[in-house]
Parts: sequence; C-alpha cells; structure tokens
Amino acid sequence: MPLTPEALLDRLQETLEDQIGKATLALGEVTLETSPENWIDVCTRLRDDPGLRFDTLIDLCGMDYSTYGEGRHEGPHEGPRFAVVIHLLSVNKNHRVRVRAFCADDELPLIASLVEVWPSANWFEREAFDLFGIVFTGHPDLRRILTDYGFIGHPFRKDFPLSGHVEMRYDPERQRVVYQPVTVEPREITPRIVREDTYATPNGGSARG
Repeated sequence: MPLTPEALLDRLQETLEDQIGKATLALGEVTLETSPENWIDVCTRLRDDPGLRFDTLIDLCGMDYSTYGEGRHEGPHEGPRFAVVIHLLSVNKNHRVRVRAFCADDELPLIASLVEVWPSANWFEREAFDLFGIVFTGHPDLRRILTDYGFIGHPFRKDFPLSGHVEMRYDPERQRVVYQPVTVEPREITPRIVREDTYATPNGGSARG
C-alpha cells in the first residue's frame, strides 16, 4: 500500500530533518523546499533512502517569482526571484513529491546540476537555462535547446518583451536568414470587461429594477 500524503510528509521530515526549510501538504500533494547548498544531497537521499526510493525524475522546470502574488491578499512574493522545481515519482512505492529550491543570486541564478542523480535531468535543465537563464553548474552540455543560437535573452522571464528583441527573415539578396530589430509595434490588448450591472440583459440594459 502506498503511503498517504500525510504519512509521506512525516517520513520526509524525519528523513531529511534540517536539510529542508519548509514542507507543506496541499491538494493531496507534498512540497519540500530546500536550499541550493543542500540541493544535491537532498535529491540523492530522496533517490537512495530505502523508505523513499524516488527513482524517477518526472519533470524539472524553472520559475520566475518576480511578480508572483501581486494583487493578492497575501501580498507579493518576497525573497529570491528564480527557483527550480522538480517532480519525483517512486515507481516501487507509488508516491510522489515536489521539491523546490530558490537560487540565491537574481543576477546570476546558479544551482547544481542533477544529471549525476537522474540522467533524465539533462534536457530539462537545458530548457530551464534557455528559457529562464538559470545556470546548472556541472551540467555536461549546458546550451540552448529551444531557441536559436543567436537568440537574445530568456523568453520565460517576466520582464522579457512580448515581441522579443530581434526578428529573423530570409534575405533574397544574401540568400540566407538574417536578424534585424523587431519591426512590430508593441501594443497592449485590453480584454472586454463584462460588468455586473449590464450582464445578461437585452441591449445592455440594467438587470436591476
């Protein structure tokens, strides 16, 4: 029988102790938070501990928390901007966990590569580097994987312009693809707002008598 989320949370806290900064249970899912310094050790223990055996890395992604929580009752996010999140599965024990670590430096977000722990992290880390600019130290081949070689910036960062920095086109005179500054004028599209006092009434009339 697989552990319940509550029992799994207890086992994770007992096993990892002070190596995790926060452990939460929400919507039936366990989330752990650790530091970049403990990243490799925590992940290795999650893989090798007999009571955990998280043998499969399902996913790894980058996160940009620069505007997270704005306009919410809890207030905006405070702390480091970039984080790496992984989702792990134990095939043997049939339980899952999410693990997150925030990078200490917003200007140059760094964290150790997990390729030696789970080889499947290779392309996931390349994607997070390409889209968020997170550098995975020790990665055997850290280069862009989705954008072009000459791409400027990291398109999943919150401050990346929607139209990008450059565009490419085929130049018939040079007979090759060339890069040039973006020619599309940036614009904001304001969605239509349905107001309560004119909702679902003929000709936009008021629903109030």
